[in-house]
Amino acid sequence: MTKALMIQGAGSNVGKSMLVAGIARACVRRGLSVAPFKPQNMSNNAAVTVDGGEIGRAQALQALACGLDPIVDMNPVLLKPETDLGAQVIVHGKRFATMKARDYGKMKAQLLPKVLESFDRLKTNTDLILVEGAGSPAEVNLRAGDIANMGFAVAAGVPVVLIGDIDRGGVIAQLVGTDVILPDEDRAMIKGFAINKFRGDPRLFDSGMTIIAEKTGWVPLGILPWFDDAWRLPAEDVMDIASRPGGQIKIAVPRLNRIANFDDLDPLSAMPEVTVDIIEAGRPLPGDADLILIPGSKSTIADLAHFRAQGWDIDLMAHVRRGGRVLGICGGYQMLGKTIADPDGIEGPPSKVEALGLLNVDTLMTPQKRLTLSDAKLIATGTPVKGYEIHLGTTKGPDCERAWLSIDGRAEGAASSDGRVQGCYLHGLFAADGFRQHFIKTLGATPTSFDYASSLENTLDALAQHLETHCNLDALLGLAQEV
Repeated sequence: MTKALMIQGAGSNVGKSMLVAGIARACVRRGLSVAPFKPQNMSNNAAVTVDGGEIGRAQALQALACGLDPIVDMNPVLLKPETDLGAQVIVHGKRFATMKARDYGKMKAQLLPKVLESFDRLKTNTDLILVEGAGSPAEVNLRAGDIANMGFAVAAGVPVVLIGDIDRGGVIAQLVGTDVILPDEDRAMIKGFAINKFRGDPRLFDSGMTIIAEKTGWVPLGILPWFDDAWRLPAEDVMDIASRPGGQIKIAVPRLNRIANFDDLDPLSAMPEVTVDIIEAGRPLPGDADLILIPGSKSTIADLAHFRAQGWDIDLMAHVRRGGRVLGICGGYQMLGKTIADPDGIEGPPSKVEALGLLNVDTLMTPQKRLTLSDAKLIATGTPVKGYEIHLGTTKGPDCERAWLSIDGRAEGAASSDGRVQGCYLHGLFAADGFRQHFIKTLGATPTSFDYASSLENTLDALAQHLETHCNLDALLGLAQEV
């Protein structure tokens, strides 16, 4: 018998993803088999699955919390924004189409059967499916054809717990207002509520809990204090990317408009020797950076134009003249070359542009996306690296003869003649403890030895205990229904 429960939010970024991960880990510690599920996600921070597709990074973290390998059924529809008006639509892990938001709104109901197929497959040998919503169900203007929140909950018969974010203020209005505005069918799906991100003495909000329960009839499940170690877990929302002060090694990361797969930064942020400095638009790249790291991008040519518009290209050249190091990963690697050509208009209008010219390589965008989990090694030392590749395009040129990674015997990456500018397509480099420590040594620091994978597991355990302490998990699990 499989039960399910859906966690929805009274707004975006209320902490749904982390709560699902924490509840999942708590349930696993209680001896239950659990699987995460998000019908529709919107994120450029994707993970490659063991079955050869891609899903939102949050669902990969939730799978880790469940002790499972991530698979495409955990997030059957993924939207990856490419412009302000459109996104790439991923269905069951593969590119389905690139659509404008208005066009997607008209056809999303057609994807409900695909979503329900994945949900049904997850039921096999699973005690509990924890479903995460997207945004807020109170956006009733988007209710027609909805597959992300109440549209799915009603279709699959999954009860809902609604989460409010008190850190933003107005949480009573968030929750009670949601109850007021929902149509009767949707309102009936909500069974309980909880308050997240409380700072201070939770008892100060006891009367608030009573007011919400009386106004809505929902079961109060707890007031969750701010979880201080949340930053140690990979973030999915680009708004959660933040500078992390640390030690003497400064790594500057320009925030690209369509930054993608920024989980590359998380292991660096966890190092006490490293300061990760996120450079916002309008701010110059710092002159005292030891490394400029250009991250992945969902729209490389557009983000290259944004890079130049900030004057970062000038700052980067000055950094190189001073002897500074540069690393480009995926889209950042493509930007470091001589040219980027997109003759078929895969990521935007057909074009060919001059890139930053710090690597003697050229990139050609091609329709076939490379999606693979990769076992690699650092050529210079033989240090093993487990990572993933998720990109369009091929990059070739003389500097590829100085490849610094080997993936299954295939040379990967490129480097300048002095070795100070490097690029590659492999994400997840810094999650490999040996590589991370080697790389930080080359920047001039003696790195602390720590196991990044273990740190994630320990943080998930701490999050589970946090929920056991502050949330009535017995009551919450009692709201789950057989599906």
